[in-house]
Amino acid sequence: MLRRYKDQARTVERGFRFLKDPLFFASSTFLKRAERVMSLGMVMAVALLIYALGEWELRRRLEETGSSLPDQKGRPTAKPTLRWVFQLFIWVRLALLEDRPLVLNLAPHHETAVRLLGAQRYYLLE
Repeated sequence: MLRRYKDQARTVERGFRFLKDPLFFASSTFLKRAERVMSLGMVMAVALLIYALGEWELRRRLEETGSSLPDQKGRPTAKPTLRWVFQLFIWVRLALLEDRPLVLNLAPHHETAVRLLGAQRYYLLE
């Protein structure tokens, strides 16, 4: 039981670090009623569980396929954080050209991530 409790530090508990990140703007969240504070906490916990599941699934699929994604220094890694994968997509854009969708700036590592996450429908328009 103690081991299971300590394993939480690698998933959801670790995810609450973002509250200290200045980009989160935690100081600008104003909730007066206790019910709303508890509701926000529940929504955040569920979001972190989904985030942890997505990261776990991506890492599992990378290991299964023997694939990798570039890390912040451009070196291949099989254990990227989901936050980094989201940042990899910062310059990927969807444009409409004569009413036809076109995905711009999609590199091979983006395609790898898209296929492993099962998001081909949104990024690999054929």
